[in-house]
Parts: sequence; C-alpha cells; structure tokens
Amino acid sequence: MNQQIQTPKGFRDFLPRQARARQFVATKVREIFERYGFEPLETPTIEYASILLGKYGEEADKLVFQFKDRGDRNLALRYDQTVPTARILAQYQNDLPKYFRRYQIQNVFRAEKPQKGRYREFTQCDIDVFGSTSPIADAEVIACTYFAFKNVGYPTIKVKINDRQILFSTLEKYSTPTVSVLSIIQTVDKLDKINEEGVIDELVNKGLQKIDATNALSAIQDATLTQNLTDIIAMTVRLGVPKEAILFTPSLARGLDYYTGMIYEMSVPEYTTGSLGGGGRYDNLINQLGGVNIPAVGIAFGFDRMVEAAESLNLIPNTTNAAVLVTVFDANTTNNALTVAKILRENGITTELYPSVDALDKQLKYADKNGCAKVIIQGPDEVAKNVVQIKDMKSRTSKIVTIEELIRELTQ
Repeated sequence: MNQQIQTPKGFRDFLPRQARARQFVATKVREIFERYGFEPLETPTIEYASILLGKYGEEADKLVFQFKDRGDRNLALRYDQTVPTARILAQYQNDLPKYFRRYQIQNVFRAEKPQKGRYREFTQCDIDVFGSTSPIADAEVIACTYFAFKNVGYPTIKVKINDRQILFSTLEKYSTPTVSVLSIIQTVDKLDKINEEGVIDELVNKGLQKIDATNALSAIQDATLTQNLTDIIAMTVRLGVPKEAILFTPSLARGLDYYTGMIYEMSVPEYTTGSLGGGGRYDNLINQLGGVNIPAVGIAFGFDRMVEAAESLNLIPNTTNAAVLVTVFDANTTNNALTVAKILRENGITTELYPSVDALDKQLKYADKNGCAKVIIQGPDEVAKNVVQIKDMKSRTSKIVTIEELIRELTQ
C-alpha cells in the first residue's frame, strides 16, 4: 500500500502565493524592528529537553515535542523563542551588550490539537529588551509592536495590557495547598475563550470552592492600575501609540508561568479568530535557566494569524514574482531572448525567462496563469530590426519598441 502523499497533521506547505503573503508581513514587521534598533538572532530548531521543560508550566510542558537521539540524549523541538534566547543570554553573557535588544523570526513546534489558526509548526516573531528593569524598556517593546502592526496595514489595533503583580496580589488569598496562584492565573487567562461560567467551573474542578472561584474572578475584574503600569502606559503614549488603542484588562493573565510584571496582548477587532501576539516582562527566567540575573521584557507575535488576518482584510498586494516574461520565439532566437532577459535584470526589472522553446500561444497562456503583466516577444523580424514587441496582458495591446524604450517604460 502506498503511503498517502501529504504533510503530517498540523504541518503545512506554502505555495508561492501563500509564501509571498508571509514574506510581505515578515518584511513589514522587520522594517519596524530594525527602525527600533532590534538586532537579528537565530537559534537551533532542537534544544536539550532540560533547557525547555519546567519553564512554561505543567500544561504547556505537555505540548513540547520530545525525542531521543542516537546517543540517547533527551532533545526537544523549540516550543517558543523566549527560553532559547534566555539560554543565549546565559551562554554568551560576556559577548553581548548590557542592554541587548533582539528580534527573531523562526518556526516553533507545539504538540497540540490542530484547529483554525493553530498549528503544530508555526512561525513566531519575537522582540525583547534584556538588561533593563525600567518602564522605558516595556514602553519601547509595546510601541514597536504597535507600529509593526500598523506597518502591515491593519485598520484597527488594540493593546490589552495588565500587570502580573495585580494578578498575584489579588488572587494569592484564593490559592490553596492544591490549587496554586499560578494555576488560578492560567484558568483566568481563558476568560475570553470559555467565559465567566467556564472559568468558575474550571477553578472548581481544580479544587476551589465555588464561592472562592466566583470571588476570585470578581476581585480580578475589579482591580485597578498599579503605578508601574500607569508609568508604562504614559511612556507608550509618549512614544506615539494612541491612548485609545491601549486597554487596561485586569483579567488578562498570559498563562505562561515566567511573566513577572507587565503583560499585554495584541488584537485586531476586524479579525475575530483570536489575539495576534502576546508578551510581557519576565525578570527571573534567565536567572532560573543560567544563574545570571538579566531582567527582560518582550513579545511573541502570532505570525501565522497575522498573515491570515492580513489576507482576510485584503492587505496583501496582488503581485507575482515576475512582472515581465521574456518569451523564446524559436531555437534560432534563443540567444537573443537570453540577452534581453540579462539586460532587463541588469536594469533592476524583475524578469522571468521562459525555460523552453514552446509554441508562442503556450507561452502567452503561461504568462496569463502566472500573472505576468508584460510579455516580451522577439522573433526573427524583431531581431533583424533590433527591436522587441511588448505585449500588455491586461489590455491585450502590443507595440514595437527598442530595448532602450522598453527599459524606460518598465522602470517609469
């Protein structure tokens, strides 16, 4: 029996149109990362399992892909980019600047049930500022995130923001020996997904009394801003983020255990599938990992959802790789076609050379299917006169021009 030819569940191929949409979004966010002074960083797909496990919380640890190599070493696929970067900070602490800011765009892996907008392999964009406990760093990360989203072109951008200290101070008294405050926070983080009744039921199932679960949820919903959060919001507005885009959301929890201070999530109201990224301050993780006290603040963009949102809102330009197709009229004019393609490319014009000697009508059909705007034809008559025929595939009109005129027309 032949094996079915398809990707594993939760993993995807990206054909040219999809890949181009992803490149568009990546380019737009990278432009802002660079403008804000973030440096590029890459880490391996595989880490030692001990590096990753115990950093995300029990529920998230279950989603880490683990395996043994031929040397019987316990390895795991990268679950996010925060913990591997914490390893970088510990491992290369003497080689990096005191206030190190980096961005990273790589794939991560999670062994969870695939669903719309959620996959087992997906791309994250991260930005982080390391070494500073100042609210300036928090505001910088939020502002960079906001303007990266704005650069993609989303019509409305909302920043939901909270402080983990609000959660800890408000919910600690409801914890028990069997239900930790972190476990309560992880459930509260699901409020948008399972509503108030679902949160209360889950807390009861974890072991809280229903009255305590109800009071815990009410208490967090009535919480007020800390001075730290007030300062961060004021600085973020000073950096240009509209005040109305920032929403204090005291029930926002961010389920991962390592957050210690400000936390935030990004959303686009016109896209209803879910948040498009989240992050916050995590001052103890690097110390926990490598014994080096380096505070940090950052965010992981939900890159795949960002692309889906951009596509659903028609933000992706309708372009193909090659704006121009140079045809090969026949075997005798092949060298002329090669020369025309070379000249166009030397002048910065994106050009595809038809890779065979086929009938001209087949080449024109190929150009239509691939979305080429212009087709260049140079048969024996054109070669003799040192001109080319340029055909507009939209209007179906043609004209004869010199190479110099062709370059001017295609570059104007």
